[in-house]
Amino acid sequence: MSRPLVIACGALVAELRAVLAANDLADAVEVRYLPANLHNRPGRIVPELQLLLDEHDPQTDRTVLIGYADCGTGGALDRLLSERTNLRRLPGSHCYEFFSGSAPFAALAEAELGTFYLTDFLAKHFDALVWQGLGLDLHPQLLPTYFGNYTRLVLLSQTQDAAVLAAAERAAQQLGLHFEHHHVGLAPFEQAVTVTLRKVA
Repeated sequence: MSRPLVIACGALVAELRAVLAANDLADAVEVRYLPANLHNRPGRIVPELQLLLDEHDPQTDRTVLIGYADCGTGGALDRLLSERTNLRRLPGSHCYEFFSGSAPFAALAEAELGTFYLTDFLAKHFDALVWQGLGLDLHPQLLPTYFGNYTRLVLLSQTQDAAVLAAAERAAQQLGLHFEHHHVGLAPFEQAVTVTLRKVA
C-alpha cells in the first residue's frame, strides 16, 4: 500500500512537522504544501488541491489527509471530498478551530463576535499576509472598512515564543484592537492529524 499523502496549507509547515516527528510518522507519509497566501484567496484552494491530487494521487488509491479546514471555501472543499472516498480533511471551519479545539473556539467566538484571530504563523507574517495582503500599507484609509466591526485580536499560540507574542501585540496596535493571548499548544491539532494517519500509516 502506498504511503498516505498529506496536502497541507503552507501556514502549517512548522506545526505539521512537529506533530509528525513527535508521533514517528515523518517517514510514514508523503507531504506536499500549498502556498500560505491562499489564506487571502480561498477560492483558489480547491483548484490548487485538485492539481496536486491529479499529480500525486491519480489512481485515488491511498488515504489523503487534506491539511485544511473549510478555510473560506464555502463548502467547495467538502464537495471535493464527497467525490473521492480516500480524502479526509481536518475538522472545523478554519485553522483557529482545529488548533484550539472546537469547544474552546466556540466559547471564544460566543464571548466576542468581533474578534480577529492569529496563529503563530499569521502573527509572524502579519505584515505580508494581512497588512500588505489587504493593501493597508498603500491604503490605510481602508482600515475602518476591513476592521471597523472588530474589537479585539486574539493570538491562539502554538508555542511560547516571545517573538510571536510581541508580533501579535504589534498587530493589535496596528489594527487598533484590544489584545488577548490564549496558548493552545498543539494537542488538538495533533489529535486531528494522527487520528486519521495512525489508522493507515
